[in-house]
Amino acid sequence: MTPETTTPAPNERAQYLLKVLIQRFIRDGQPVGSRTLARDSAIELSPATIRNVMSDLEELGLVAAPHTSAGRIPTPQGYRMFVDTLVRYKKPKDGEVRKLRQQLKEQQDDPDALIVSASNLLSSLTSLAGVVSVPRGQQAILRQIEFLALSDNRVLVILVFNDREVQNRILHTEQNYTPDELQKAANFINENYVGVDLAEIRERLIADLEKTRDSMNRAMHDIIAVAQSAMEGAVEQPRDVSLAGETNLMDFAELSDIDTLRRLFEAFSKKRFMLDLLDLSINAKGVQVFIGQESGYRILDDCSVVTAPYRVDDDQIGVLGVIGPTRMAYDRIVPIVDLTARLLESTLKHGD
Repeated sequence: MTPETTTPAPNERAQYLLKVLIQRFIRDGQPVGSRTLARDSAIELSPATIRNVMSDLEELGLVAAPHTSAGRIPTPQGYRMFVDTLVRYKKPKDGEVRKLRQQLKEQQDDPDALIVSASNLLSSLTSLAGVVSVPRGQQAILRQIEFLALSDNRVLVILVFNDREVQNRILHTEQNYTPDELQKAANFINENYVGVDLAEIRERLIADLEKTRDSMNRAMHDIIAVAQSAMEGAVEQPRDVSLAGETNLMDFAELSDIDTLRRLFEAFSKKRFMLDLLDLSINAKGVQVFIGQESGYRILDDCSVVTAPYRVDDDQIGVLGVIGPTRMAYDRIVPIVDLTARLLESTLKHGD
């Protein structure tokens, strides 16, 4: 379930104690000492034996001692082993399932309100920050482009996408292009970019412009420049994201200092950041769990992100999830995120 760990597996007894330690730390948020672990584990082991096991787990990088005389806390590697192999996930409660079904169904005729409702439901059920991206629109796949010279340095661009959508627009160019030059530009795009998504075409054209900027082939540079201008004007469906419950994170001591909260909320306010974060799971087949640095965003080093994609049809995909501290209750939250994705998907498709 997300990045694989390369940490050597401890023996069965050590894994069990690691599981007990993590469950206790998730519940209390305090380092767990050997006596507490002995009591919680309900197995006949002396505190000295448990201390030896904790030392072994520390050497493996699965637990750490925040202070010399303190107990241990899980590391991100410890959480990763817990999520991948040790946790027993709990089926969502009947009341939670009913709440999700009912409140999503109430908004089934308004897709925008449905997305907002889903983020609010995730937040209220998990007491974390809930986030849902609006589904990506159907990809704009280029099928054909044609240019027609007009007067006064104007060019009519005819774009055909997805075999049926036609867009026409007028370019105002810095120079007057001949019909032959425009035909060469159209031929260049049709030969190199037909069947490619609009966003990728834009990126590749920018790269091609850089390659030819300092070259002797001025004609090719001009052709690519015309092609890029045409693509910049093509219309794409804007994307959006709904975030709810970010103030819930203030209830967790490890995230509650003012500087951390300020940086988190600043990051949350940037839609591009949130969309990029969710896009980590856009092609996943199920729930993904990103622990600490696994998200790739330094601001989330003390957080975990649990996500799941949902699909409206073959071309429209969104992602939803929750953001919280690494000591979140994975056993509850992972199934809730998965269920919400499936119910949202069903509601968007059929009106569940």
